[in-house]
Amino acid sequence: MSVIVISGPTLTEFVQDKEAFDKCVNEQFMNLDTDGDGVLSRSELSKGFNCLLSLGNDLGTEEEIKGLYDIIFDKFDADRSGTVDRDEFQSEMKEILLAMARGIGDIPLQVALENDSFLMRAAQHELAKKR
Repeated sequence: MSVIVISGPTLTEFVQDKEAFDKCVNEQFMNLDTDGDGVLSRSELSKGFNCLLSLGNDLGTEEEIKGLYDIIFDKFDADRSGTVDRDEFQSEMKEILLAMARGIGDIPLQVALENDSFLMRAAQHELAKKR
């Protein structure tokens, strides 16, 4: 875990850089797809979702957390197939990151992030552009 400064424009620019965002999506999807079948099950998505966005571990009771993951899975599974394919995953991650960008706004925010999370990748993307 690392502490970094992030802002709404940082997230927006990362999502808009198709090559960087697609690469991150593909890597994260492969990491979550532990059985290698090309889709994410409810279990695979819930096991890895915390790390994707650095949500932390204090989300509530076990029942509340299960309910949250059920809602998240249902949102990701747009075609109601019972699994999440790469396109559904990418679409939903884009929507989540852009919503976070709108919520954060232009004011830089200092946060502790998992080193391989989408948010960390966005921050690293911004740093790489400045070099």
